[in-house]
Amino acid sequence: MATIEKRPSKKTNKVSYRARVCVFGYPRASKTFPTKTAAETWAKMTEARMLQGANLAVIEAQRHTVAELVDLYEKHLQANPKKASVDTIRHIRMWKTVLGQYALSSLTPSLLIQARDQISESKDARLQKKKSNATINRYMAALSVMLSYAVRELEWLENNPVTKISKLSEPRGRVRYLSDEERENLLAETKKANNPYLHPAVLIGITTGARRMEIMSLKWQDVDLNAGRAILQDTKNGERRYMPLAGPALAELRKLYTNRKPNDIYVFPSHDGTKPFDIQRSWYKAMADAGLENFHFHDLRHTCASYLAMNGYSMAEIAAILGHKTLQMTKRYAHLSDEHSQTIVETMANKIFGETD
Repeated sequence: MATIEKRPSKKTNKVSYRARVCVFGYPRASKTFPTKTAAETWAKMTEARMLQGANLAVIEAQRHTVAELVDLYEKHLQANPKKASVDTIRHIRMWKTVLGQYALSSLTPSLLIQARDQISESKDARLQKKKSNATINRYMAALSVMLSYAVRELEWLENNPVTKISKLSEPRGRVRYLSDEERENLLAETKKANNPYLHPAVLIGITTGARRMEIMSLKWQDVDLNAGRAILQDTKNGERRYMPLAGPALAELRKLYTNRKPNDIYVFPSHDGTKPFDIQRSWYKAMADAGLENFHFHDLRHTCASYLAMNGYSMAEIAAILGHKTLQMTKRYAHLSDEHSQTIVETMANKIFGETD
């Protein structure tokens, strides 16, 4: 609704009129005019535009289904490789399976909670167990981003109903890293794998802490084998980051470079060379053959950070390597360097005060 407020000025004795417009789904609008007529005219026009826009959004929400939105959003993701992770595609396709026939106008918080619970009860195809709260929160996050796309860019929805749903509680972030024996077993299996990209990708993950998609999206133009480094263009926080390469990881990349096809753009190309290779299937096989339990590719990042912490590197140094913007995430690995810190303090004390019995 629109209201007009008369505002006399004590300094000039003049009167102005402030028009306020409030329509559900829109931020409040206000503007001051020298005459009441001008204020009323502006208020009527502004309110009409808001109501027209709101009505159009309602109409579009009734016309389009979740399935239509998923198909269109998936095309949008594929046109923006930074956003098109394998997990995101899988998540939105699940929403299509569960809610595909529903009109967007039907997406109330209560309906979404029912659908969320249905996904939660379905067993993971690989692990044969219910999905964790953390996994379900990732499904909800993918849905929320997709619905925000429908609100902002397609104007198919007035608002995003996911914003009214609370996240499920999650346990504290774990730090799962490879023991020396586990590392040797895993690398033995990745080396035997039929997939020629699995072994070098795992070595890079262990030695640099890079994420899976950061590794798999590497392009030869961003790799300097002589300097022993690469530039990560597609990082989670959207910033470029240098990735140092050394030891067996660098040696494996040099082999791949020697054996690459002339038209290969990616370091780990798919069969047709148009996108990065998906190592997921070969990764799970190698992990199972190595006897690893409760371990994910992302835990290679934890492994790298843990090894660095246990070798006495500072939180700031580890954060720089992993690309953390703050030290909060890096502090999860601090306890792993306790033994090393003990050694440092003992060495310092003995040097200053002499060894004691």
